[in-house]
Amino acid sequence: MKGKDSNFFLLWIITGTSTIILFACASLRHFLFQSNALDLGWFDQAIFLISRGNPPIVSFVDNHILGDHAAFILYPLALLYVIYPNIHWLFAIQAIAFGFGTVPLYRLAQKSGLQKNWALTISEVYLLYPLVFNLNIFDFHSEVIALPILFWAILEAKSNNFWRFFLAIIIILSCKAVLSLTVAAMGLWLFLFEKKRLCGSVALGLGIFWLLITTQVIIPQFSGDKVAALGRYSFLGDSVGEIIKNLFLNPGIIFSKIFTLANLEYLILLVLPVIWGLSFIHLTPMVAAIPQLGLNLLTDYQPQKDLVHQYSLPILPFLLLSNIYTLAARKKTIKYRTKIIIWSLITFLVLAKYSYFGSKYLEQLDTLLAMKQGVKLVPPQVKVLTSPQIAPHLTHRPIVKLGIKEAESIDINNFDYILLNIRHPSWPKSKKTVIDLVKKSKENSNFISIYEQDNVFLFKQN
Repeated sequence: MKGKDSNFFLLWIITGTSTIILFACASLRHFLFQSNALDLGWFDQAIFLISRGNPPIVSFVDNHILGDHAAFILYPLALLYVIYPNIHWLFAIQAIAFGFGTVPLYRLAQKSGLQKNWALTISEVYLLYPLVFNLNIFDFHSEVIALPILFWAILEAKSNNFWRFFLAIIIILSCKAVLSLTVAAMGLWLFLFEKKRLCGSVALGLGIFWLLITTQVIIPQFSGDKVAALGRYSFLGDSVGEIIKNLFLNPGIIFSKIFTLANLEYLILLVLPVIWGLSFIHLTPMVAAIPQLGLNLLTDYQPQKDLVHQYSLPILPFLLLSNIYTLAARKKTIKYRTKIIIWSLITFLVLAKYSYFGSKYLEQLDTLLAMKQGVKLVPPQVKVLTSPQIAPHLTHRPIVKLGIKEAESIDINNFDYILLNIRHPSWPKSKKTVIDLVKKSKENSNFISIYEQDNVFLFKQN
C-alpha cells in the first residue's frame, strides 16, 4: 500500500509540475508576441463572443466558428470567459489537458497489466513525447481537450463502464468533427480486438453518424461551403462521399501518394520517440489511428507531417497503448526502464522546440514594449486592422482584420484603429504590405497617428 501511494503521489507531482511548465511556456510565447491570429486569436475571439451572447463570427474571415470544425466544446468553455474574459484560460485548459492526460493513462497502463512503476514510466514517456510540448506552445486547438478523454474512454471500455464510456465519446466528438473518424476506428478496434462489443459498436456508430452530420449538415450550414480541409484531398474527389468511394475503388492513386520520402520522414518522426516499445504483434491499437494517419500520409500539406502541429494528436494515444501492450507481454528490468527514460529524454531534446525561447521567440524583443503600449491604446468595441502576431492581443473586440493582403485591396476607412509593426511583420513576405498600409494611413486625411515608437504605428480615424 505504501509503494502504491508513493507512486501515485509521484505521478501527481509530475503531472502538476508538467502542467505548470506547459502553461508558463504558452503564456510566455504569447507575452513575446509570438502567438498567431490563426489559431489562437481565432478561438479566443469566438469564445469571447459566445460568452457575451453574440454569434461567434470570427472576424478574420467572417465565418461562424461551427462552420470551421463543428467544435461545440467551445460553448461550455465560454463559461470561463463569463467569469473573467482572458486568453490565458485557453493556455490553462490546454496545459491541464496535456498534463492531466497522465492520470487516465496511468490507470490504463495498470488495467492493461503493467505494474505501478511501469505505469509511471509510461506516463513519463507520454509527457516527454515531443508533440506534447510542441503543440502546447503552438497557439490553441480544441482537439487537445480530447486527448485525455481518449485515454479515459479506452479505460472505461476496458472496465465495462458503458455510460462513462458513452459520455467520454460525446465529449471527444464535440471537440472537432474530424475526431469522428478516430472514434469510429476506435470502435472497430474495441469490437474486433478487445471484444468490447457494446462499447465498440456504439463508438463505431456514433463516429460514422457524427461524421455525416457534421460534414453534410452542420459545417455547410454555418460556413455556406463544404468542409475546408477537403481541398487537401482534391485528387480523390470534391466531397466526402467521393473521397470515401475513391479510397476503395482507386488504390493506385493512394499508393502513389503514400510512398513518398516526405511520408517516410514523417513516420520516422512519429515512431522514433516510442520505437523501443513497438512490436508487430502488439500493434492492434493502431487500427484506431489508421484514419488520421491515412489523412496525414495522403495530403501534400506539410504541417500534417510533423510533430509540431495538431494533426498527429489522435495517433498518440494508440501509439502509447501499443507500447503498453508490448511491455505487458514482456518482463523488463529496472535497467530497461532507465534506458526508456533516457531515450525519451534524448528524443525530446532533439525534436522539441524549447530552443525557440532562446532564438526565434526573442526576435521581436526590440519592439515588445512598443507593441504592448500600442495594444493598451486600442479601446474595446472598435474595428481594428492589425497583423497576425498582434491580433491575439486584440481579439476581445467585435471586428479584427488582418493586414495580410495587398495594401491596395484593403479599404482602411472601414477601421477605427490601425496597429502595425513595420520592423517585424508576421512574415517577411508581408513586409511590403505593412509598409504600404502605414504609408496609406499617413496619407489618409481621415486618420491621425496617435502612437509611433520603434517602428510600431497606431492610427486612429477622426
